[in-house]
Amino acid sequence: MALTDEHIVNVPGLASRWVQLSTGARAHYSTAGDHGPNVILLHGGILGGSGAAGWRLLAPYLAANGFRVFCPDLPGFGLTRDPFDRYTYGWGGFVDFIHDFANALCLDKFHIGGNSMGCNNTANYLISHPERVKSFFLIAGRIGDIVPGAITKATDNRAAELWSDPNAGFDGTEESMRKMMSRIIADPTKIDPDVVAMRTYSANLQAETYAKVAPWIWQSLNGDIEDPNQAVQMTTKGRLDKLDIPGIYLFGAADPNESVEVAHLQEDVLPNVQFFYVPGAGHQVQTDKPEIVNRVVLEFFRDGVVSAEAAKIAGVSNRRAALPVVFPRNA
Repeated sequence: MALTDEHIVNVPGLASRWVQLSTGARAHYSTAGDHGPNVILLHGGILGGSGAAGWRLLAPYLAANGFRVFCPDLPGFGLTRDPFDRYTYGWGGFVDFIHDFANALCLDKFHIGGNSMGCNNTANYLISHPERVKSFFLIAGRIGDIVPGAITKATDNRAAELWSDPNAGFDGTEESMRKMMSRIIADPTKIDPDVVAMRTYSANLQAETYAKVAPWIWQSLNGDIEDPNQAVQMTTKGRLDKLDIPGIYLFGAADPNESVEVAHLQEDVLPNVQFFYVPGAGHQVQTDKPEIVNRVVLEFFRDGVVSAEAAKIAGVSNRRAALPVVFPRNA
């Protein structure tokens, strides 16, 4: 791979595009595929994140198998510009951005998924606009207040400690970016130097906007949403657990940020979501184990079920009976 003139990794089958939203924001996104069901993929929240950084391995794979995939850069990330600060007021702002993005591209119904911060944004979008979503996946992230922050911290407080500084030691250099990425990718050979360069460029470009969104992004690692109005709007407890939209959750069994016990807390209160604990994967599961994530997500979005073979490889949870999305159910 190499960087394009927009400072994006050059991935075959992944194109760079822009769209003007109704608020005046210019949203950048990476896209793959020109026909088939629509998919929106949401990236994580550390400095330098973007659609291409998060989904350069999954998006072209889904496209090659008959999907149209859209990976937006959220405000404060990638190349997206929000000059009027329409979307930087809290988690609800990101939901508004995703909704305006989908409307601008005329995506009436779609599959959706996200990693880390994107996991949280996927959950928040689901409870706000369930009528738009066909099915969803979540990867290694908090899910609002479905589990109280105090309980999560009492179980494993490493995430709050690792990310107590939102900039995580980033000083504008590629070396500091590489160190930060080592906290989310377990296999150091998977930290691509071109991706490091792309993320470093984006982090420096978006420093001012990121400073606006970082405080409320990272407060989710230290407890619940502090703004009471946002807390009411974005509460997932008693909402996400009642949705009947098909969903799966993949957690890296080697995630250095949080132990699998934290994911167990979420599994216990999400009876309609099938959990997987992917062996050897860190926080960015789709980068550490693309061969597993690609297969599981494709089967789930295409067929509505995950084959018994793929489920076994992906570490399907044995903590409760498998849900109907795992086929055959009793395998």
